[in-house]
Amino acid sequence: MKFIILSYLLLLGNSLFSQKIFSVDNKSQADINVFVTDYKSQADLLVFKLDYESQAKGNQGMWYFVSYKSQADKKIYFVDYKSQADLKIFFVEFKSQTGWKNNSKKYLMY
Repeated sequence: MKFIILSYLLLLGNSLFSQKIFSVDNKSQADINVFVTDYKSQADLLVFKLDYESQAKGNQGMWYFVSYKSQADKKIYFVDYKSQADLKIFFVEFKSQTGWKNNSKKYLMY
């Protein structure tokens, strides 16, 4: 029982800080295939690019792009077509605009 509780806490703790992203060059290296939409209404997640790693908390679409693959919690590959994507995103101008539009895809960023 203690093992189950400890495992849950570790998983939960990791998910709270899982927004450090690395963009890979090959699809086979990615955890998630991402497509950038032209309109907010087409996106599953509205994303804001952060300037500081310390701000990358929660699973609300505030992403910090790291320089090295080993620093990332998630490795993504940007695909050319919407049909190839696991997750469709739209980059927003302000932090306050971030968030999930399709909650069924939330698990992808945990």
